[in-house]
Amino acid sequence: MPGKKLKAAAEKIDKTKSYTVAEAVSLVKSSSTVKFNESVDLVMRLGVDPRKADQLVRGTVALPHGTGKTVRIAVFAQGEAAEAARTAGADFVGANDLVERIQKENFLDFDAAIATPDLMPLVGRIGKVLGPRGLMPNPKTGTVTPDVAKAVAEIRAGKVEYRVDKAGNVHVPVGRVQFDAEQLEANLHTVIDAVKHAKPSAAKGKYVKSASVSSTMGPGVPLSIDA
Repeated sequence: MPGKKLKAAAEKIDKTKSYTVAEAVSLVKSSSTVKFNESVDLVMRLGVDPRKADQLVRGTVALPHGTGKTVRIAVFAQGEAAEAARTAGADFVGANDLVERIQKENFLDFDAAIATPDLMPLVGRIGKVLGPRGLMPNPKTGTVTPDVAKAVAEIRAGKVEYRVDKAGNVHVPVGRVQFDAEQLEANLHTVIDAVKHAKPSAAKGKYVKSASVSSTMGPGVPLSIDA
């Protein structure tokens, strides 16, 4: 059974109504009932068939105000690129040693992974481990690159990845409850616009079927998105 505070928060939201971004942010902030600084997340249900390659929706977007989360970054690089990654502030840097640590120790204490192109055959050995967790470096998202320092800096600054899952949903963190309303609104608009612009040409009918925003422990607030 939901707690009294959560129930009271949910009662503020009219599930038959779709709210503007500004209204939704206000409701999410006022519905937060816990003491920790909750994550705020956007979920968009898309009218695509993720089983078809020409209907995949995936990309990255730089949040103007970041995610508010400390991101741990692993970089697969060697030589000068490895030094550049360390200087840029990567948390874990390595080549064979890092791959072996992941294989043997099931080490996955990081939130994002970057690799230089020459090490991708090596990283491919652990693709079955990284892939399902959304950690596999990919050229399309800028995480396979010779300029690892730039990639580290972009992720630190608030660059996030969005990708449609098997059910046709996109989940993206857009900040923290303690952000100013204006910061959350700007982040939300940025992600929504990015996903809308990523509409595959093969997708037919209504593209964004539904959307909602919520805090970690709070109720979902339906969003009005015309797409």
